[in-house]
Amino acid sequence: MHVAGKAGKTTIVDVAREAGTSVSSASVALRGEPGVSDRTRARILDAAQRLGYRPDQRARLLRQQRSRLLGVTFSVDQSFHADVIENLYRAAEGTGYGLLLSATAPNRPAREAIADLLRDRCETLILVSPDLSAEQLAEVGALASVVSVGAGVRADGVDSVRSDDHQGVVDAVAHLVGLGHRSITYVDGGCAVMSAIRRDAYVEAMGAHGLGDQVRVLHGSPTEESGVEVAGRLLDGAEPLPTAILAHNDMIAFGLLLTLWSRSVAVPGEISVVGYDNTRMAALATVRLTSVSQDAAQLARAAVERAIARTENAVVATETVTPARLVVRETSGPPRGGA
Repeated sequence: MHVAGKAGKTTIVDVAREAGTSVSSASVALRGEPGVSDRTRARILDAAQRLGYRPDQRARLLRQQRSRLLGVTFSVDQSFHADVIENLYRAAEGTGYGLLLSATAPNRPAREAIADLLRDRCETLILVSPDLSAEQLAEVGALASVVSVGAGVRADGVDSVRSDDHQGVVDAVAHLVGLGHRSITYVDGGCAVMSAIRRDAYVEAMGAHGLGDQVRVLHGSPTEESGVEVAGRLLDGAEPLPTAILAHNDMIAFGLLLTLWSRSVAVPGEISVVGYDNTRMAALATVRLTSVSQDAAQLARAAVERAIARTENAVVATETVTPARLVVRETSGPPRGGA
């Protein structure tokens, strides 16, 4: 994902690949800063010379002029991202830094959103649940300071701020087991960020409670439509009907609830439903969804702190993991007649 750079132009990513190093190491060596060994530096400089790499001096001069802008990417179709954005604004108040937003959408990939922020001279990028590989993250990190929020992928030179999704799912399974459930189905998030971590945590937690033979993962995607589709399959007999469903996120859970209620299925009387993210809608009186909270406010505060620290002090990138917290409401209860 060559975010910046024209077709055919040698980039720092090409230099790193040629030298067999990370993009961040290549960036440090080419800037003449400490942080890599003399041997590695020589290998990188040699690769740059052989490839004819030339840094963009105009871009460098622009970066030296302070914009005091934190660029933020987010997905327009994820309600949790809206919660994070609201809290990022609060966290940035009084810091002297402003936020510049650039959305991703089905027809607007992350590279376009990031490129716009770089053109607007944002000093540090805050990427909310970026759908990027480690290599792509490292490539962006070579162009600007980057803080990744809510994603499990790590990359050299990129700060990571996320909640403990593994523990959040483990706690949700323990809650349902404690209520007496044994037949607990998990609706997956497909290719969504953190999907694999949450799914694996469900499988592990079920096994820890002696319910390995009850593990059932249904394919889904992080949308309400996916929840509606899964609920229809369950109620129409295409899938075994469990006594409890744990969803990858609240949006799937909302779709499940809407379909179950429309088909006169009692929640939690017949089926308990638990979501993930504890979005604002989960607390509505008409919903009252049991959900795992990532604490958007805490994530936002940590992200802004790291973004400003990277901008002003060029500190080493770190990983910050905040606790997840199960919020029990009215959509989970004991199974009817026992498990």
